[in-house]
Amino acid sequence: MRIVIAEDDALLREGLALLLRAESLDVVATVENPDAFLDAVDAEQPDVAIVDVRMPPTHTDEGITAAVEARRRRPELAVLVLSAYVEQAFAADLLAQGSARLGYLLKERVGRVEEFLDALHRVAEGGTAIDPEVVAQLLTRTRPDARLQRLSPREREVLALMAEGLGNTAVAERLVVTDGAVHKHIRNIFAKLDLAPTDRTDRRVAAVLHYLEDARHRA
Repeated sequence: MRIVIAEDDALLREGLALLLRAESLDVVATVENPDAFLDAVDAEQPDVAIVDVRMPPTHTDEGITAAVEARRRRPELAVLVLSAYVEQAFAADLLAQGSARLGYLLKERVGRVEEFLDALHRVAEGGTAIDPEVVAQLLTRTRPDARLQRLSPREREVLALMAEGLGNTAVAERLVVTDGAVHKHIRNIFAKLDLAPTDRTDRRVAAVLHYLEDARHRA
């Protein structure tokens, strides 16, 4: 796995590089601004980019803009975005490009090494890793939608875990229920949200996130 890190905080940038190299991962470039990041993507052809949302010169949305451009140049590039706190508009901009090979995590997750590495590998393998806090806020924003009101509390829990990118077995383990119970909840969720069920996790997550984003714009 070839990785480029774009983070203007030198301590975090080098700390991430050390952590990943200790896991025998190949960090091919560490940069501190969007232009250097895009140059590194072109030159190094990485498999994964880890990108801070806020970077110079204005420290607003440069990281998101650069991540979207990097995905335009290399559609197969996996991107894991890091943010100090939930920024719904920026998350929505990135998710609008599709959810495959995409992660959006709060920086505090980096300190939980096992969770961070799990998210990184999930994204690199073509999946999705969305921070639970981002999912919770998107769900909060979309609750006025009548279809979401049809969901039971347990179905809301399952939907939130699905939107994080977890598969059926992982959802079952998190909720301490059987795989069969999760499968039943998912069938109910798709029926209540007027979404066609699918056995492919990536397509399922993409459909859920697409629905949440559409509902967010209607709210």
